[in-house]
Amino acid sequence: MDSIMNPVQDKTLVVVDAIRKVYPKGSGEDLLVLDNVNLTLGKNEIVSFLGRSGCGKTTLLRILAGLMPATGGEVRIAGRSVVGPSPEVAMVFQSFALFPWLTVLQNVEIGLEAQGVPPAERKRRALAAIDLIGLDGYESAYPKELSGGMRQRVGIARAVVVQPTVLLMDEAFSALDVLTAETLRTDLMDLWIEGRLPISAIAVVTHNIEEAVLLSDRVLVFGSNPGHVAAEIRIELPHPRNRLDPAFRQIVEDLYSTMTERAGGKASQGHFFGTGLAMLLPRVSPNMIAGLLEAVAADPHQGHAGLPELAGDLHMEVDDLFPVAEVLQLLRFAELGDGDIKLTEPGRQFVGFEPDARKKLFAQQLLNYVPLAGHIRRVLDERGTHRAPASRFRDELEDHMSESFAEQTMRTVTSWGRFGEVFAYDEVSGIFSLDNPG
Repeated sequence: MDSIMNPVQDKTLVVVDAIRKVYPKGSGEDLLVLDNVNLTLGKNEIVSFLGRSGCGKTTLLRILAGLMPATGGEVRIAGRSVVGPSPEVAMVFQSFALFPWLTVLQNVEIGLEAQGVPPAERKRRALAAIDLIGLDGYESAYPKELSGGMRQRVGIARAVVVQPTVLLMDEAFSALDVLTAETLRTDLMDLWIEGRLPISAIAVVTHNIEEAVLLSDRVLVFGSNPGHVAAEIRIELPHPRNRLDPAFRQIVEDLYSTMTERAGGKASQGHFFGTGLAMLLPRVSPNMIAGLLEAVAADPHQGHAGLPELAGDLHMEVDDLFPVAEVLQLLRFAELGDGDIKLTEPGRQFVGFEPDARKKLFAQQLLNYVPLAGHIRRVLDERGTHRAPASRFRDELEDHMSESFAEQTMRTVTSWGRFGEVFAYDEVSGIFSLDNPG
């Protein structure tokens, strides 16, 4: 195929104007998920939303689709304000979201049926969409008979058959194996470049940096707490794009660098929601912490690695790699910046230590730099019984975050505290104690 540019036209199809989303909580402050989000999507344009879990990407996509109301601001598509589900928008979900009791043809027809399209026309258009997306011959099959890639093709066919102005894709390839995802992504791009998709623009939520560069005319990098557009990178490489092209690799590195910076260009100190006791801790185990430290310390990195290369070596994507890297930074085992990770002296010591010495160093860093861990230990030290219920600390957290985030944070700090033998925890009674710590 000849190299074809997919230029961005001047006509703006979608305007997101000062969108704000707040989730009310039963106690404490409401949770602000998105704040002052402004962006546009133009005709013949693919824009990717890139950012780590919890930055509000999927929430924004659902607001664009009219599936969720914004707390403030406005979304306009083709000049019309979006209130409720819009016939000009179709969405492809990560989980396929097919009806298992319907055939491929019936699944694709379902949106047309909801629009009141007559049966004959409905069948004609559904068959054309099935053929377009590469599933000709599977019209009478049920989802259970299809592979993951084929089920996602049905999801795409169901979305494009209604001929929307805008197609939204929510991590549509992330549930697939690498080869299947690559094939489906390539087929979709071929249809887009050839002008065979009956849509005018695509917005893609992804946590895969290379996928964003492969697909997009622009990449919007989202920051967290609350979610906001932190940066925009325009990609002017011709299609089809080559992952090994130096210009492609440079854009990937630029995106990694952008995602490890904060305002002022300084290295991020960790993208954790809240401060002090109210710091939301990610689901990162001690084994993951030790594993990443060892990977960075080993050849060929020798303690200083580029995140793109490290992600490739470890077969990790942004949502997997960044939380672990940021925990290393939180614990002062590493520094992040300019798309790199560099071990600190404590990080290098940890890798070289025997298990008992590792535990002692981990405990020291944990108590010094994770306020909740230090708080739990102080309470246990001060009590004559050296015991305290986990519910006491969970209630404190729920004054600042949702119940699910409080539970996640408690599980993480418990795991870290046990590893460092800072305190013990009995799952049955829900009691912290100093029974076993060193």
